[in-house]
Amino acid sequence: MSESAHFTFASEAEIEDIGGGLKRQMLGYNHELMAVKIWFSEGAIGYNHAHRHSQVTYVVEGEFHFNIDGVTKILKPGDSCYIPPHTDHGATCPTGGILIDTFSPAREDFLEDK
Repeated sequence: MSESAHFTFASEAEIEDIGGGLKRQMLGYNHELMAVKIWFSEGAIGYNHAHRHSQVTYVVEGEFHFNIDGVTKILKPGDSCYIPPHTDHGATCPTGGILIDTFSPAREDFLEDK
């Protein structure tokens, strides 16, 4: 796996439309760590899934209804959550909003076709 440049400029980094009202922008990564900015349009759903990576998510703006291992909480700007590896999780965003997701190790699947 490669690594990102040392500096990422929001105005220059690709914003990828991943469908379902979601867009993502890579902020920085190497094989051990990855940070990603995710935009949710109003009503968008990040469907429940699980992966081998540890994840911390920070809410930049909007309201998110996060489900982690069957427990749902409402997160607002400044809130965050930790998702252990192999734990079922997902989120809905009734308002539209932005998240910063961090993963360890990096999500190699996010870099396919790059």
